[in-house]
Amino acid sequence: MNLIDYFNSNKNLFTKKENIILAILVILFFSLDRVSKIQIINNFSERVYLINDFINFDLIWNTGIGFGLLSFESSFIYDSITVFISVVILFLIYLAVTSTNAEKLIFSTIIGGAIGNFYDRFKYNAVPDFIDLHYNGFHWFTFNVADIFITLGIIAYIMQNYLVKMRDEI
Repeated sequence: MNLIDYFNSNKNLFTKKENIILAILVILFFSLDRVSKIQIINNFSERVYLINDFINFDLIWNTGIGFGLLSFESSFIYDSITVFISVVILFLIYLAVTSTNAEKLIFSTIIGGAIGNFYDRFKYNAVPDFIDLHYNGFHWFTFNVADIFITLGIIAYIMQNYLVKMRDEI
């Protein structure tokens, strides 16, 4: 069975109420990320905005993946990473659509954040990161709202699977 046949035979999978809610949540998380980035890009550009002793807003442009990892000057590597990310997002959408309701919420946070950063890769050829956490001269990787959603979703997914495994062992 090829992919088109699979989708044709499972059309009702995408119109189920739970999957429509999933799509709404993805759009909500994506929108929250977009609003935050638009505000930072339009209002903070090249200056650092000090919030308190632990957090600054400092706009940097990330050409790598999460937290600036795998940043390269090569457009081939950048494009390859972007293609890989698109495949991962499509796979996550498949997992979300076919998952339980609790997992749909978890996947919606990951997908919403991933699409937010993916959108930026096309619009700006980089992802705007701006949240700078620091303490006594130590700075964590600069990140954005989409990274928060992705991280929280991954943590929730790991915890949910751990709790299910613990329950099954009892």
